Parts: sequence; C-alpha cells; structure tokens
Amino acid sequence: MFSIIVAAGWPIWPLLACSVIALALVIERFTSLKTVKVLPPKLLDETITVSRGAVPGPDVVTKLESNSMLGQVLAAGLRALNANPRCTEEDLRAAMEASGRTVAHKLERYLPALATIASAAPLLGLLGTVIGMIEIFGSQSPGSGAVGSGNPAQLAHGISIALYNTAFGLIVAIPTLIFWRYFRSRVDEYLLNLELSGERFARHLNALRK
Repeated sequence: MFSIIVAAGWPIWPLLACSVIALALVIERFTSLKTVKVLPPKLLDETITVSRGAVPGPDVVTKLESNSMLGQVLAAGLRALNANPRCTEEDLRAAMEASGRTVAHKLERYLPALATIASAAPLLGLLGTVIGMIEIFGSQSPGSGAVGSGNPAQLAHGISIALYNTAFGLIVAIPTLIFWRYFRSRVDEYLLNLELSGERFARHLNALRK
C-alpha cells in the first residue's frame, strides 16, 4: 500500500487527508446521531405524565434538558412556562421553535463537510490524472513527435500517477457520498419526529397553562 502511495506522487496526499477526515466525521456522526441521544422513545410520554399535575421545577427541567436533544426542546417550553405562567401560546411555541433550530443545527453538523469531500475527492483524483498526463508528455524526447519514444520509466511513472489518483479519488468519494446520504435521511427523520413531538407537547403545555 505504501509503495502505491509513493508511486502515485504528491497529488494523492490531499486525497489521503480527505479520507482520514471523512472517516473521523462518519464515526462522530454515528456516535452523535444515536436514537438515545436525539429522540428517546418514551421521553415525551414521561414528560407529559410528570407535568400533568403541575409544571416541574427548575431542577427537573435542567435534568430533562441534559437528557437528549428532544429533552432540550421540551425543556424550553417548560422554562418559558416557569418564567411566566401567564405567557401566551405564541410565546411557548416561539421558545420551543428557537430551541428546535438549535437542535437542528447540531443534527446537521459536519454533514456539509461530508458532502464537500464527496464532491471534491473525484476532482482531486482528476487533478492527479492531469498531472500524470503532464508528466507523461513531459517525459517524451524533445525532438520526437511520437508518444512512447521517451524515457519508458518516466512514461510508466506518469501513467501510474494518473491511474492511482483517479481510482483513489473514487474510492474516497463513493463511501463518503453513501454515508452522507444515509446521515441526511436520518437527520430529516429526526427533525420530522422532533417537530411532531414539539407540537404535541406545545398543546399539552397550552392546556396546562389554562
């Protein structure tokens, strides 16, 4: 593997950096987008049950906020109600929507970077191909008009750079694109469920406020 990297020349080093960054981002997203950290299945029902008789105190709200991303959205509504028991339904929804936007930003973190790597890796591979072609033509004898009449070693080196970089660019881009699409669909599903849960909890708080 090392001999292939050496043969590919300097254009492969940006691709190697992209592959390492993409792997790190994929691992980070898998860790951060676990269901238990974003949308625990029973949290909404438990929160509604606890707050059915009265609005929980600040300690309970703080604990709920640290539970998960859904907990942050629900806690925002409870904090608004604790701060002003007579607040309007619009104020409750505004507080939860503001928290929801923050959560959405956290869910979508690093996804643009993955998309950029998936788009840039083939272009970096193409750059390596072009550089390889330049070396191929540069290896020809100045007085010769036929390709292949120059130094065979330099000719083979230029071809190897072209092929290795093209292949490695695709090797990096294809898995990165697959993971980006997977995380994108997962985040969209989370956002939809968070919106539905927030709407249900807002109706509960509005009834509690009355």
